[in-house]
Amino acid sequence: MGKPPEPSDLLPGTLELLILKTLVRGEMHGYGIVQRLRELSDDVLQVGESSLYPALQRLLLKGWVKAEWGASENNRRARYYTLTAAGCKQLAVERDEFDRVIMAIHKVLNTA
Repeated sequence: MGKPPEPSDLLPGTLELLILKTLVRGEMHGYGIVQRLRELSDDVLQVGESSLYPALQRLLLKGWVKAEWGASENNRRARYYTLTAAGCKQLAVERDEFDRVIMAIHKVLNTA
C-alpha cells in the first residue's frame, strides 16, 4: 500500500473543509484537530503543523472560525478553535462543491 497522502496531495481547499467539519463537534485545539482527522481517516490523513496552522489562520481571517486561548488537558496553554455561524454556512457550500468535484472525477475514472 502507498504512503498516506501529504496535505499538499489533497485537492485544494480540502484541508479547510476537513477542519470545518471536525469543528462541528465543538471547540478543539490544533493537536486535537490533527488527532481527530487521523482517527476518523484510519491514519490515512496525517496533517502536520506546517499545513494545519496556515489553514487555521486562513479560516480565522475569513471569519469561519474563531479562536480563544485556554488550558489543554495537561494544563498547557493552547488555542481553541470554534466554528462560527459563517463557518457553518461555508461548510455546507464547501461540502456541496467537494461532492460535485468528486462526482466529476468519478465519472472520468469510470469512463471506458
